Amino acid sequence: MIANYLEVLILQYLIKLIKIAKPYWGYLILSVVSLLSITGLNLLGPWLIRSLIGIITNITQNPEAQQDILKLSFLLILSYIGGIFFQFLRSYYSHYAAWHLVADVRMMVYDKLQKLSFRYFLDKQTGQLMSRVVNDTANLEMLIAHAVPDLLSNLLILIGVATILFVINPALASLSLIPIPFLLLSGTLFAKKIMPVFRRAQKAIADLNADLQDNLSGIREIQLFNKQEKEYEKIKDKVYKHINSLLSALKLSAIFHPTVGFLSSLGTLIVVSIGGIMALRGKILVQDIVGFLLYLGMFYQPINALSQIIENIQQALAGAERVFEVLETEPEIKEKEGAVELKNVKGKITFEKVTFSYNPGVPVLKNISFEINPGEMVAFVGPTGVGKTTIMYLINRFFDPDSGSIKIDDIDIRDITLKSLHENISMVLQDVFLFNGTIFENIAYGKENAPLEEVINAAKIAHAHEFIEKLPKGYFTEIGERGIKLSGGQKQRLAIARAVLKNAPILILDEATSSVDTETESEIQKAINNLAGTRTILIIAHRLSTVKKADKIIVLKDGEIVEIGTHEELIRKKGLYYKLCSVQFTEDKMLEIIKS
Repeated sequence: MIANYLEVLILQYLIKLIKIAKPYWGYLILSVVSLLSITGLNLLGPWLIRSLIGIITNITQNPEAQQDILKLSFLLILSYIGGIFFQFLRSYYSHYAAWHLVADVRMMVYDKLQKLSFRYFLDKQTGQLMSRVVNDTANLEMLIAHAVPDLLSNLLILIGVATILFVINPALASLSLIPIPFLLLSGTLFAKKIMPVFRRAQKAIADLNADLQDNLSGIREIQLFNKQEKEYEKIKDKVYKHINSLLSALKLSAIFHPTVGFLSSLGTLIVVSIGGIMALRGKILVQDIVGFLLYLGMFYQPINALSQIIENIQQALAGAERVFEVLETEPEIKEKEGAVELKNVKGKITFEKVTFSYNPGVPVLKNISFEINPGEMVAFVGPTGVGKTTIMYLINRFFDPDSGSIKIDDIDIRDITLKSLHENISMVLQDVFLFNGTIFENIAYGKENAPLEEVINAAKIAHAHEFIEKLPKGYFTEIGERGIKLSGGQKQRLAIARAVLKNAPILILDEATSSVDTETESEIQKAINNLAGTRTILIIAHRLSTVKKADKIIVLKDGEIVEIGTHEELIRKKGLYYKLCSVQFTEDKMLEIIKS
């Protein structure tokens, strides 16, 4: 049965949505009451018309016929006016509740995305996630404001009309039900066929959004490498995948709708032909045949509308499925029950036999152990891909180690609340991210209500103040999406200023000087040296000239620590660090020769 099939499809999501919609239950109840009233008035109309025809056909036998006609006409007008009033209540308040529900679910999905661990985003495109927040949630409005009310309304009309038809003439009513099994069978087949098609359509629009987001973000690279035609074809392919998915659904609809219409017409044909013969034989009154035809139109209307309702439900379910997939995803990194607040942090960091891998069986870090004392400046060096940045991610608890423990001030970070952990760490990433806004807003991002004086001071420490002052609006200059109006070095200095202003006891600099020139690097290095001793500083640097002043240098190779010591100690050892310095010195010397 189609009802059972739809119940399997919508029940689990509908229950969840009804729970989420609790603040709007009052509006939904008002909408349902209005829907019941509309259904009752719709059923009343044909009955009044049937009664009118009965009076007219027997007018000579009823001396008060004119008065009865006026009364029934007045009731009919009232039913039409009442229908308009209740239709307004049903439509407006169902939409009010539905769109507020969409807004709430959007915020729930966004909030959940903020709480999910870094690993969740490793294989996700931004555009796909945006599609879930915006497009898929919008389909829930169709489910709450249209599909479910329409399904309920049509089921009530179906039951009500069937009851009235059997009251008028059981034999003719039974004959009119002959097409129903065929209609239900075709509806069931249609529902089963169309659901996968709508799933493909939802995925196709998400893929299109993802590629559009990537391409618009990388528009300069596309132009620089003359890849406009290639990217045009790629986007075209995604556009038509979505269109073709929708056309597949429309093709099914184009088959289903005429089939339903034909089967419905058979029911009308049965009533007209057999009912006409019965009327000739005096087994049914004329007004009953008219009433029967009026109600029969209402009877098949819900069945005819069923195809559109099924389409709406399938589309909404495809969106709901993707929405709840996000909402029901559990974060990999969870706070332990009774996690403690990290307070009065000194800045001691301890790694004890830490092993970590992004992919099972491929360890990035192998049995790493080291200790950093409060206020020390420690540098991590080594070839690309040895796990330096991974160590910084682990300190922030973006991931948990496969084995071993990480401690801050001798407290395992798994026993610390995530909020207090992140409040005590400032980090400047190699790939700097700036928000679309002013320079002031970006620097002050890590410290709410920061006064301009503190922002300026942080910019001076990061040696960003000079270039900021030269901008048209100074600290209130708009920098565009991801700071597109700034150079790489300028963006990096703003990121450093942002981290300095946060004033956390632990400062992490991941290639913080990679995008600045030698002169600016020297100035930033002086600023970092000035911060030495005031907080624990961790530095990742490929330019080894920036780590000479470090209290400790940790050298990694193939995910393992191979050397620990000061710059002078490691140079004397003539190990890996010495080799790295020798290679870099040669490269720098060659650059000086080329420039000269």
